[in-house]
Amino acid sequence: MRTVATRPKASAKEPKPRWRRRKDARPEEIISAALDVFTDRGFAATKLEDIARRAGVTKGTIYLYFDSKEALFKALVRQTIVPIIAQGEAIAQTFIGSARELFERLVREYWRLMGETSLVGIPKLMMAEAGNFPELARFYYAEVVTRGHRLMAGVIERGIKAGEFRPVNVMVAAKLAMSPLMHAVIARKAFLACMPEGFDVASYLNTHIDLYLHGIATTDRSASRAR
Repeated sequence: MRTVATRPKASAKEPKPRWRRRKDARPEEIISAALDVFTDRGFAATKLEDIARRAGVTKGTIYLYFDSKEALFKALVRQTIVPIIAQGEAIAQTFIGSARELFERLVREYWRLMGETSLVGIPKLMMAEAGNFPELARFYYAEVVTRGHRLMAGVIERGIKAGEFRPVNVMVAAKLAMSPLMHAVIARKAFLACMPEGFDVASYLNTHIDLYLHGIATTDRSASRAR
C-alpha cells in the first residue's frame, strides 16, 4: 500500500519568527530604548530607526504608540522624570519633621533617583539642545523645572512660617537651591574626565546642604527652636 508523505509537525520548541514574538511590544520597552539612545546621541542625532533597533521592533511599531520623535520624548519625560517630582510632592505633603530636614531629604532623594541613574542624561540633553528645540524646551520647563521649583518653594515657605528660615524671595531661593544639582549633573556627565581632582558627590551634596541651610537660617535660633 502506498504511503503518503506527511509534513512533519512543527516542534513546540521551535523559535517563533521575530515579528510574531515582538508584535505586542509594550510602549514601556520603546521608552526604555529611547532613554538609552537619547542620552547616548542627543535628541537631534537620534532617529526613530535607532530606537526601534534598540527596542527590537520595527519603526512602524513605534508609530503605533507615538506620533513622532517629539511625542516619544515627551512620553519618556512624563513616565520617568515627572513621577520623581510627584514622589517629592507626596513626601512634602506627609513629612512631619522640620523644613530643614525636609529640604535635605528632597535634595538627597532627587540625586538618588536622578543623579545616580540613567535619567541624569535627560537634563544634560535639554540644556544642550533647548535652543534648537524651543517647543521641547518649553514643555520640559513647564512639566519638570517649574514643578520642581514650586516643590522647593513650598519647603522654603514652610520654613519661613515655622521661623526656621528668614524671609527671602521664595522663588529665587528655590532656584538657587536646585542650581547646584544641575551643576552636579554637568560635572558628572560632561566634565568628569577633565577633572583631575575627581568629583566626590557625597562631599558635594553635604556641602551644598550645609551652606544653603546656614545661609537661609533665621538669626533667631532660639525663637526657631521654641516653635
